[in-house]
Amino acid sequence: MLIFVMPFFYSMVVDNIRVDMVRKELKEIADYVSNTLSNLYFLVNSTEYTSVSMEKSLIYLPSAIEDSVFVLKIAGSGINASKVTTYLKNAPSVAADAWLSPGLKFGAQNTVESGARTVAAGCSRNSTGVYVWFKYA
Repeated sequence: MLIFVMPFFYSMVVDNIRVDMVRKELKEIADYVSNTLSNLYFLVNSTEYTSVSMEKSLIYLPSAIEDSVFVLKIAGSGINASKVTTYLKNAPSVAADAWLSPGLKFGAQNTVESGARTVAAGCSRNSTGVYVWFKYA
């Protein structure tokens, strides 16, 4: 009996460890993107120009995690952006968040997928506010 039950529990433990490791990788990515957007925000906000826009390629963004495509999303409520969320496209429940600086608003595109294309993060300021977005470079 033990011979039949033990592999089942072993596979559950291995799967839980794998999900935990993927979640930690997603958290690192969310932190990296959040820090990049925060740096862009501080640079855009430190200039005296009324209308300014900056973007940075996310060159350290992996193309996949555990052979799975992941999604980067700027989340919030209304027009206010409050956090960066990363999750696996095929398993959205495996996700991680990183907070953004307060006062940011959604830009034109707030969701991108990992893959073969390079992703850039951007921040712009105009008379109506400071906006953050993603785009494919």
